[in-house]
Amino acid sequence: MELDLRDRVVVVTGAGRGIGAVIAERFAGEGAQVIALDLAVPEGGVDAAPAVEAMRCDVADPDSVAAAVEAIIARHGRIDVLVNNAGIVTDSTVVETDWATWQKCFDVNVGGTFLMCRAVAPHMQQAGRGRILNAASFAAIVPSVGSAAYAASKAAVVALTRVLASELGPHDITVNAYAPGMVPTAMNGFADMPAEQQDRLLDTLSLRRWESPDDVADLLIFLASDQASYITGTLVDVSGGKLATQIPAKAYGR
Repeated sequence: MELDLRDRVVVVTGAGRGIGAVIAERFAGEGAQVIALDLAVPEGGVDAAPAVEAMRCDVADPDSVAAAVEAIIARHGRIDVLVNNAGIVTDSTVVETDWATWQKCFDVNVGGTFLMCRAVAPHMQQAGRGRILNAASFAAIVPSVGSAAYAASKAAVVALTRVLASELGPHDITVNAYAPGMVPTAMNGFADMPAEQQDRLLDTLSLRRWESPDDVADLLIFLASDQASYITGTLVDVSGGKLATQIPAKAYGR
């Protein structure tokens, strides 16, 4: 099966570094024209392939989103794929979470996804095709203590995805969400935890290894392709089998 994404115009938010940069680079490797949006575009561009075009955008700001989308349309004429990767993480109990923290989490994770979808969808409707891929999280399926704001925001992204899938279905636009599991990043520090703590987390996975950004990108490249044209309105779990069984570590003789 050849997933031909040559010359597709792909927009990836939160692509200045980390998972977003890898996603942008992987799409560029498939021959797509990639625009990486990020709140802070570092000097010299984003941490992705030189073929990736970097542009500053605050996804939580309606004016910034509108300006970025208008500039992309003016330069490329269309947007074929939108990957709403941008997001922030919070770590505090409900009692400890102040209103500003709660609101910022929703402004970026839900508001940013909404604003980007709202700005890009009319152009996809006019073209009569498109792919929208929204970053949810495993926390949207099973939240953890201290993740109320984050988990609630990602659950909202899933609901938004489902509604939008039906609203845009008549225009041959698919909308899906994806739920990564445990990808070590600067934000979560998984790989820097003590070995014993890492073992406890890895013991919850059927595939007992940390997830890589490439694992996420593999899924997104497929969902963006013509081969995924009949998949829409769903949340794809790409967590390494975290929900498969209660104690997957038993299979490893632990």
